[in-house]
Amino acid sequence: MTFQAPESLSEQIAQHLEQRIVTRDLKPGSRIQELKVSGDLNVSRGSVREALLILERRHLIDIFPRRGAVVSSLTVASVNSLYDIYIDLLCMLGRKVIERWSGDELGGVMGRVREVEAVIQAVNSTGPDAAEKVIDAGFGVMRYAYGLVDNPFLEETLENFRPAISRTYFVALESFRGGIGQTAVFFSRLGDAAVSGDVDRMQSAIKAFGEHQRQQVLSTLKEEESA
Repeated sequence: MTFQAPESLSEQIAQHLEQRIVTRDLKPGSRIQELKVSGDLNVSRGSVREALLILERRHLIDIFPRRGAVVSSLTVASVNSLYDIYIDLLCMLGRKVIERWSGDELGGVMGRVREVEAVIQAVNSTGPDAAEKVIDAGFGVMRYAYGLVDNPFLEETLENFRPAISRTYFVALESFRGGIGQTAVFFSRLGDAAVSGDVDRMQSAIKAFGEHQRQQVLSTLKEEESA
């Protein structure tokens, strides 16, 4: 694999490893060896080391003295901590969208929702590729909302959560066949609430979907622990 743009090389390496962690190609507890990654990607160990620090900040790996980097585990406590704050932040984003914009701008939200629905109809299946496409389309709605709200602090905070949430969302979509269909229903409700300017409906939809997804992830973790 060849990387371009030396100024962002560490970020590119981080994104490459992040994708493998999110899709569970690199499973919890797996060691990530600097030397092996450096050789596989034909990059310097220094760049790999910087990439690992990025992944540590994103809560995807843990770095231990003398042991090195290890893919972090998903635990009941970590999943609950993640969803507690993430659901509240999404509710804030949704509320700010409705408070600040109306009309054509909110119609644009529905346009992004239609794009998510089109992706879901196109994949019409489970598996890594389908899950990745649905997750990316869903974050496209968030990225559009960032532009409406224009709050760099909220955007940065939510973006910092994106890798960890993508990881749990992937678990949910991979484990529950109805997850992709439920995602379509959620985004449809989200778009309707935005266009109607109904803050309560939007926050209710976000909370319901977030809590449902949390329980799916926790259920999967419990099944894996007992296997």
